[in-house]
Amino acid sequence: MKKDIDIPAAENPEELLKLKLTEPKKWAAGMPAVYEAMKDVLEEAGPIRGMEALFHMNKKGGFDCSSCAWPDPDDDRSPIAEYCENGAKALAEEATTKKLTAEFFAQNSVADLAKLNDYHIGKKGRIAQPVYLPKDATHYEPISWDDAFKKIAAHLNSLASPNEAAFYTSGRTSNEASFTYQLFVREYGTNNMPDCSNMCHESSGVALGDVIGIGKGTVTLNDFYDTDVIIIMGQNPGTNHPRMLTALQKAKENGSKIIAINPLHEAGLMGFKNPQRVKGILGLNPKLADLYLQVKINGDMALFKAIEKLLYEEELKTPGKVFDQEFIQNNTIGYADMIASLEQYKTEDLAESAGVSIEQVREAANMLKDKSRIIICWAMGITQHVNGVDTIKEIVNLILLKGSIGKPGAGLCPVRGHSNVQGNRTMLIYDKPYKKQLDKIKEVYGFEPPREHGYDVVDSIKAMHEGKLKVFFAMGGNFLSAASDTNYTAEALRKNKLTVHVSTKLNRSHLVHGEEAIILPTLSRSDKDMVNGEAQFITCENSMGVVQSSKGILEPISKDLLSENQIVCRLAKATIGVRTVVDWDKYAMSYDAVRADIEKVIPGFDDYNKRAREPGGFYLPNAPRTGKFESEKFGDKAGFSVTRLTEHKLADDEYQMMTIRSHDQFNTTIYGLDDRYRGIHNERRIILMNPADIQKGGFKPGEKVDLFNYHGGKERVARLFVIVSYNIPEHNTATYYPEGNVLVPIDTVAEKSNTPASKLVIIKIKKHQPIVA
Repeated sequence: MKKDIDIPAAENPEELLKLKLTEPKKWAAGMPAVYEAMKDVLEEAGPIRGMEALFHMNKKGGFDCSSCAWPDPDDDRSPIAEYCENGAKALAEEATTKKLTAEFFAQNSVADLAKLNDYHIGKKGRIAQPVYLPKDATHYEPISWDDAFKKIAAHLNSLASPNEAAFYTSGRTSNEASFTYQLFVREYGTNNMPDCSNMCHESSGVALGDVIGIGKGTVTLNDFYDTDVIIIMGQNPGTNHPRMLTALQKAKENGSKIIAINPLHEAGLMGFKNPQRVKGILGLNPKLADLYLQVKINGDMALFKAIEKLLYEEELKTPGKVFDQEFIQNNTIGYADMIASLEQYKTEDLAESAGVSIEQVREAANMLKDKSRIIICWAMGITQHVNGVDTIKEIVNLILLKGSIGKPGAGLCPVRGHSNVQGNRTMLIYDKPYKKQLDKIKEVYGFEPPREHGYDVVDSIKAMHEGKLKVFFAMGGNFLSAASDTNYTAEALRKNKLTVHVSTKLNRSHLVHGEEAIILPTLSRSDKDMVNGEAQFITCENSMGVVQSSKGILEPISKDLLSENQIVCRLAKATIGVRTVVDWDKYAMSYDAVRADIEKVIPGFDDYNKRAREPGGFYLPNAPRTGKFESEKFGDKAGFSVTRLTEHKLADDEYQMMTIRSHDQFNTTIYGLDDRYRGIHNERRIILMNPADIQKGGFKPGEKVDLFNYHGGKERVARLFVIVSYNIPEHNTATYYPEGNVLVPIDTVAEKSNTPASKLVIIKIKKHQPIVA
């Protein structure tokens, strides 16, 4: 088989490094985390710049970490470090003193850069000036800001319809920039606003919006300190949200029990050595999970149905003692139908389907039987499944049965990934806006916003493929590497007339482009944002609905950077021109002016400028948190759901694959090449397999293999992976993303939310066959 080497690669190079394996860890953090965090910061930013930034990160009056959306404490914050290892690594990425100038782009062609792996691409440094890739050119070249805006505007204004453009948003974009961005896009005339929520917690938003009336979680951080049971499922906090471990430790100390549900035994669920405590430094008593349920991939719904059946049996013995019947009667609809639906299942069959012993299911039910202060947390391991929305509705079913919502220490906690992904949606970044939201925009600004629904991420990719989109504009992120079906997505991007990326650092999406391409370099969270000699601040919303300020303190590495908000405002002026009814100059010059108008458009932002300046910020309204429900479907009640169990039948040579992060990674940003908690070092092209599967398949640990998916009659292949023997259920496997994304079919998505189903892909594994050049 021959491979076209002229087109810049959409995937990481098919080459292996020198894999080293060690025993997987049974605890997370500790002094190794401190060492790794400090090493990256010192290497990239230096001791003075780096330590100054660390001291201000996540502090009141400081700047918000650009990685995860885990909330900061409402009360006193750590005087030592209010950040985690991955937060420090995220800071190192943006605080680096390395920068990419015109000379760099002149010396490095797009095709040559694409031959690097994602780790080395990201380590090149901050982009220091706007650059432009002309049609048929091989190298990016410098372009002025004015010329860049004129060129983008010319493309946008030449389209037959505004619906031929799509405007993507990453979760790092601030509230202010998100608001002006969606305002520009709607005044331009489209709702084509795909965003990173489409690829992560869209299933949570759809499910929760349906049954409790709000697509957000219902707990605060303080609820974790006063609860009886915490269930953590489809989530790996030790890597993805390490600061959550401190909250879990505090919950344990206050008497809470923790149930962990995951196909892998993750270090951060088993134990935590807090490096800010003497006991943590000494490694004393690090245990977290009291019960670890190692489900099969997508076994979560079956597990919850089994637990609910056992609880119902106990409820029949002692009515009103296990289920909160008063809450159910006064606050819910659909209880009888939901209970009737459970009767079609046998508990033993459900346990088998989940991959968990019936004894462990009984243990879980016993831990919940007499408790009502229950918090359930989840992330991508739940949302990125075909039945993701229904699985979340099943989670809500259990919470409603126990009356575990609208009271202290109880509720639902979808743990968001990126730092302001929840705030983006609050600021109306949405391809399916509600009528009342659009009516408010019309009332405040006077123009008629588009009413038809736009494209989300998956639909945008398909539309590019079909030639329905001509311009793709990305406010942050690494769209190509984050999306599913990598080569299909790359083909789609290449069909655009123009692709534009607002970015801090180089990534693979800059190298797989339309006929023309532009990169607009922007300020990072830690950078000072000076406008007319006055330091501006932005705001972000975390996973628990707290809006707080973020004010950078570092000198930007280049004077040729603009904030996201200023980029939006200048692009809007260039594109809409005299037709605009928005004072874009006012917004560009004062973020207070943006916030003043957000207050007029979006509920919950009364006295925004005043409250944004309060230390620690403020909570947005959340009716279910107070025991009230405002659902379009159920009115002032919460709704029970009848869900169906999905059966997965595999041939003998087929396996279920889920994509996962390594520890040295946040989303598509690769900080390093070691996944030290899982004992995998200096390699990312690996597949975790059960030892029995390795033997049955005629393979050996360390063997090179190719991975195949045949969904829809199309062959998708990920070549040159190494088998790692691991404690994972039989016929279940795991690969890192983005390396495994090439196997995720574009049309295998969660029902109702259209989220790529990256956590369950049917694959076949074959011995590696080298490609003939």
